[in-house]
Amino acid sequence: MAPHTDLTQRAPVCWRCAPTGTPHRPALAVPAPVASEIPATSVARLLGEGTLRAHYQPIVRLDNAEVVAHESLIRLPAGHALRNPDELFHAAREQGALVCLEQACLDEGLRTWRSVAGRLLFLNLSAFAVVEMVDRLSAAGVARALEAAGVPPSAVVIEITEHDAAGDISRLVHAATQIRACGVRFALDDFGEGRSSLRLWAELRPDYVKIDKYFVAGIDADPVKLQIVRGLIRFAEISGTHLVAEGIETEAELRVVRDLGIPLGQGYALGRPQAEPAAQVLPTAQAVIASGVISVLPGLARAGGGDVTLARVTTWVDPQPPAITVNELADVFQAHGALKAIALVDRGQPVGLVNRQTFNDSYSRPFFKELYGRLPAKRFANTNPLVLPKHAGVEAMTEVLISADQRYLSEGFIVTENGQYAGLGSGQQLVRLVTEVRIEAARHANPLTFLPGNIPINEHIQRLLRAGRRFVACYADLNDFKPFNDHYGYWQGDEMIRLAARTLVSHCEPQRDFVGHVGGDDFMVLFQSDDWEQRCRSILDSFNARARGLFDEPARQRGGIDAEDRHGVRRFFPFTTLSLGAIVIRPGQFDKADAVASAAAAAKHKAKMGSQGLVVAPLC
Repeated sequence: MAPHTDLTQRAPVCWRCAPTGTPHRPALAVPAPVASEIPATSVARLLGEGTLRAHYQPIVRLDNAEVVAHESLIRLPAGHALRNPDELFHAAREQGALVCLEQACLDEGLRTWRSVAGRLLFLNLSAFAVVEMVDRLSAAGVARALEAAGVPPSAVVIEITEHDAAGDISRLVHAATQIRACGVRFALDDFGEGRSSLRLWAELRPDYVKIDKYFVAGIDADPVKLQIVRGLIRFAEISGTHLVAEGIETEAELRVVRDLGIPLGQGYALGRPQAEPAAQVLPTAQAVIASGVISVLPGLARAGGGDVTLARVTTWVDPQPPAITVNELADVFQAHGALKAIALVDRGQPVGLVNRQTFNDSYSRPFFKELYGRLPAKRFANTNPLVLPKHAGVEAMTEVLISADQRYLSEGFIVTENGQYAGLGSGQQLVRLVTEVRIEAARHANPLTFLPGNIPINEHIQRLLRAGRRFVACYADLNDFKPFNDHYGYWQGDEMIRLAARTLVSHCEPQRDFVGHVGGDDFMVLFQSDDWEQRCRSILDSFNARARGLFDEPARQRGGIDAEDRHGVRRFFPFTTLSLGAIVIRPGQFDKADAVASAAAAAKHKAKMGSQGLVVAPLC
């Protein structure tokens, strides 16, 4: 901590009201306001009163919980008509006082800052303010003003805010290049918010980029946000930029952004803004960072098709009015050889569908065009075609594929949006899309249980191995499942598998324990919970009790069923139960996911051969 000085005497970094070469003077020359004459929401009045105060929020390394920087954030006096900084900046923009307000916030942030060796100060400025500051003071003048304020330029990070769009990016880049030469660094604030752009990132080459809090909030449960942030991480690696995750408010969010490899974080979970810069993060955040627990990342719901809709295979084909004649429609087909079908639409509403092949078969018959050529083509259209909404998901498409009416496979179908014609689709396209989605789902998630499949299982094992984390790999398998499935049918068999999935998930800690579905009646659980063994015994007790409810009453009275074994011999089988084979994985014991899976499978085999249901393999 630097020796305390009279911070009120620090020189302000003034540029707004001082042309180049003139002596520095206060940013605003506001006469003493008369309360009765100036509205309470006047930014000029507020600045003249000098009641704005800076608070400092810590920016923290997520690998060791070290506070490496603080962001200066302005706070209004209690009870002010402008209730928060967002309202303040909105009012300043409307009143033409935005840059003056930025000047005041900058001065206040510098005035009360207590410098700490190696710790950075993030100061918020709009792109326009940065350009104007350099134009009026020059880069060297900015550096001198910072030194006069008691803060070396090398300790300052100018954070380009979201208050205004960047405008002329080339001018901003030019100004930033000049200031950089003096040791000042740059950051982009709220990246991903509407006004931010990859172009600005690419051209400015900021030292830091702050990921907008929208993408951090709930990232532990939102696979889409997770994938977006992963993309930003890759871009940052290419550009040599340090990422800062903003708006971290929960332990789960903190654990995920840490595990993704984002180097820096900021948010209420780490520390709130306060007048005195905090030297340490909150104890709860320290505990999360030090725990070493690897987060269970949310998986994309690929089994359900995610955001895949019918829009992907919809093709716009100009519709025709119902009054079009047969000969006129023939001319349309002749002029557009690629058309497979044409929709008849009346005031935006589809009223029929004419398939090219069916139409040509009729039109080519002797005397057809002489007899029917001048009649409305609607007479020969399918007036009850298949109509699907443009935003129908994979499940709706699958229902169409298995429906009794299969005419669409040859004639196509109409797509609508809000009841209005939006284009055409073909049966071939529909089959291909659903097939692709299901194949992708099989790679990443089991379509029966929607649990992660083999690829995510292996990825999580590799994450645990790379982190050097002690964990437990537990392989789960059903006993006497095939006789049950043969006796009651696949539908009841699927219900037994779903029961196993639900039981495993319900007895695991979602933030620590990963549950995956290998396939069939095989599951994998990767425990980080310290009480994993008790959880395993609870899983066995719960499943074995609830599985009996899937048998019929005569079977429950007998204690099982008669069915054929794998050799075709009919014999008695007891209730379906669960076997768990577990192995404790120590750091450095394995380096490949498949080796872990094989060891757990061997433990499961021993469990199925025994009578206890749970076997814990001995440590190697």
